[in-house]
Amino acid sequence: MPRKIKRTSNYQLTLDINNESFISPPRESQKTWILNRLVTELSYDLEHLSAVSSSMLPGAEVGVSLDREQSSLSDNDIMEDWQIPIMKKMAEFVTESGGDVLEIGMGRGVASDFIQSFSPKSHTLIECNDFIVSDFPNWKNKHPGCNANIIHGMWQDKWHEVGEYDGILFHTYPLTHEEFVEHVAQSTTFAEHFFAPASEKLRSGGVLTYLTNENDSLSRAHQRSLLKHFSRFTVSVIDDLNIPDDSRDSCWLPQMVLVRAEK
Repeated sequence: MPRKIKRTSNYQLTLDINNESFISPPRESQKTWILNRLVTELSYDLEHLSAVSSSMLPGAEVGVSLDREQSSLSDNDIMEDWQIPIMKKMAEFVTESGGDVLEIGMGRGVASDFIQSFSPKSHTLIECNDFIVSDFPNWKNKHPGCNANIIHGMWQDKWHEVGEYDGILFHTYPLTHEEFVEHVAQSTTFAEHFFAPASEKLRSGGVLTYLTNENDSLSRAHQRSLLKHFSRFTVSVIDDLNIPDDSRDSCWLPQMVLVRAEK
């Protein structure tokens, strides 16, 4: 059975193919090229992770310790200030056309404020937390004349109530430990389970943006998942985020990849 080995002074990678029919291009040389590329890319990733690991911040332990669907949350529980530059850029993406915008997860209203600053045609929010929804009238009073409305509930339960949009901003997080396991630990990025629903509700040329859990690029699996539902995407690295060492978030490097995916 084919075996590929990559040795360095720091590690050894060994790949054993146990099924001869697994990866079966027409020529054996093609199979060798594919396996060599795979091992080379994995080696590159390991070297890169080693290089950046010293820049990691302690942050929070990975996981969800409480059910946050109906908790009365502090501002930092909802969103920490280091995310504000990201919220502004995301708001720019979804308001590019000046059309109808859907925002999933209102939180502190930071992204909502930025969206309003770009004067969209309409602004619909979906929020499940009772405490946040009850404060929506106060938020709306800060934006006289804005065409904004809120839908109270989980986006999965309210999806039949929304129409089509020119921009969708997805800014939510796992509400339970079970969601964390399914949509973070076992997924390329938390928003992956939202790709298909978002594509369904976006008009042609519409834009989806979301937070990733990647710091300087997108994995191949992440890219493949995006291209199943969107015609193209661009990525931006937002750096110098000033994430404090005691951040409650599990994003460990002081930068994040921001995605603009187009229908």
